[in-house]
Amino acid sequence: MATKKMALIATKGTLDMAYPPFILASTAAALGWEVQIFFTFYGLTLLRHDISDIKISPLANPAMPMPVPMPVLVQALPGMEAMATMMMKQKMKSKGVASLKELRDLCLEAEVKFVACQMTVDLFEFKQTDFIKELEFGGAATFMKFAGESDVCLFI
Repeated sequence: MATKKMALIATKGTLDMAYPPFILASTAAALGWEVQIFFTFYGLTLLRHDISDIKISPLANPAMPMPVPMPVLVQALPGMEAMATMMMKQKMKSKGVASLKELRDLCLEAEVKFVACQMTVDLFEFKQTDFIKELEFGGAATFMKFAGESDVCLFI
């Protein structure tokens, strides 16, 4: 029986959108699947050396549970992003949820392949040294070959 394959596209760099690709990738890899994540646009922030400062945005996130209902105007006030990030990180820690770095490291240990979108790296004038060393730089064609052969392909 052929090994199952999963292709993920990570496009977001906020705390709440950083977890799904790493959780799905590490789970699939633990099940013996071959997994690749293509990081593009703001998803590239997940490949930086230090990801401890990634924030969550309560603005334009109406499904985000808050301790008290907050109108959009209040969510836009200065300091709300920092407060929401602090609250989310505390909640995750209290529930035993792994940190982003721990999940990313788990993916790397499980041989999940990380591909950084070269076009986006060039667009935002990043340097390859801005990112962790355990990745490949490539364009959409690099990823499309794997995605075309995958059993599951998800855009996150």
